[in-house]
Amino acid sequence: MQLSEILGHISYLEIAGSIDKDILSIEFDSRKATSGAAFVAQRGVISDGHKFIQAAINSGTSVVFCEEFPVEITTEITYVKVTDSNAVLGELAAAFYDFPSQKIKVIGITGTNGKTSIATLLYNMFLKLGYKTGLLSTISYRINETEETASHTTPNAVKIQQLLAEMVDAGCEFCFMEVSSHAVHQKRIAGIEFAGGVFTNITHDHLDYHKTFAEYIKAKKDFFDGLSKSAFAVTNIDDKNGLIMLQNSKAKKVTFSNQNMADFRCKVLENHFDGMLLNLDGREIWTRFVGKFNASNLLAVYTTAIELGQDKDEVLTIISNLQPVKGRFEILRSVDGRYAIVDYAHTPDALKNVLGAITEIRTKNEQVITVVGAGGDRDKTKRPEMAKEAVLASDKVILTSDNPRTENPAQIIKDMEAGVAAQYKNRVVSIENRLEAIKTATLIAQPGDIILVAGKGHENYQDIMGTKHHFDDKEVIKEFFGIED
Repeated sequence: MQLSEILGHISYLEIAGSIDKDILSIEFDSRKATSGAAFVAQRGVISDGHKFIQAAINSGTSVVFCEEFPVEITTEITYVKVTDSNAVLGELAAAFYDFPSQKIKVIGITGTNGKTSIATLLYNMFLKLGYKTGLLSTISYRINETEETASHTTPNAVKIQQLLAEMVDAGCEFCFMEVSSHAVHQKRIAGIEFAGGVFTNITHDHLDYHKTFAEYIKAKKDFFDGLSKSAFAVTNIDDKNGLIMLQNSKAKKVTFSNQNMADFRCKVLENHFDGMLLNLDGREIWTRFVGKFNASNLLAVYTTAIELGQDKDEVLTIISNLQPVKGRFEILRSVDGRYAIVDYAHTPDALKNVLGAITEIRTKNEQVITVVGAGGDRDKTKRPEMAKEAVLASDKVILTSDNPRTENPAQIIKDMEAGVAAQYKNRVVSIENRLEAIKTATLIAQPGDIILVAGKGHENYQDIMGTKHHFDDKEVIKEFFGIED
């Protein structure tokens, strides 16, 4: 694509050099900025891309987008000064890939909890409805039946546009994507024209990055503020910040609720380990999901499908046949009747919701044993809160390692222990080795007892000092339960 053509689709302040150049790729990593690449110097969280402009030139690039020109200008190089290089990266990528989001309906799902479940369930539903469909989620990126393991909840701006273009080429009509607060704040979704947005909830998370809860809320709200008049904004008004998301949005406003008057409503009629009976938009249906939080997720899925023009009866039929998403309240049962639940819950509210779902079902004649840790190099303030929620709704709690990353797992556990009140300390034991922690839970569990292994869900690794070691909670439980595949 000609640089002169691309420049017609973005805002820029100044140009130094020729615009008569071919662009073969858009890069933000100077090591990949070879001949034919346009290098975008981003100001990142850890490093400033402006420091690597010369490295990109040395690698072969002859076009640089930046917020300030280097002190020394090379005549053979074209420099384009822009106001915000983070936003420009997405806009450039959109133009380079011929604006794929204008040719496919992209629905963004944002919130602290439930994003993966809702996005994946919508993807599965629309496949069953007969549409070619794409998915960008924490677990994987999918184009119809083709799957690629995800590297981030929301990939970088260039990768998003590339994947959307591949979806368009594959005939996809819809793409359901998770939109993280990091992605909004870092402008990774710039250049995407969303057909709709969905808000799940917002609770304590990512304060290591956003610093304050107000800034975290603002990042979510910015996504809805950016929706066009032709889009729709679906929000959960059971969350006290649900209506805040809609305040300045130009999009069509749609509400859903399990507790309050809303455009779409749902009520749990029966709740069992093998599923729930719901009254969903005036119809009774049986689902294979468990817990009020899943009833809210299914209502979000239903609401979005109806807003996308789907038939109510067809949608309800498919919802009754949908399966839970991998690592989200997955239930395993041993031959002698011990239960284990694997769930991705890694925030205080998510853990509270999962334990709440267990409390709704349990008879009180059994023990609830919770195995939980907290991630390293992440928001430390939620660690004691995680332990607090665990002890309030469990008979026994085993604090253990999650993904310690570059931190000492013993210190992370110590941070969690601070959240255990004196009267609950006899319920808690700390076992740093996650395998030993899960093994201990399975050994002390009696028939009928319920083990919750929380925090990692679908993940099949432990991140320790920069190395990912194979570790799968579900595999470990199966081994100790004696379950064969």
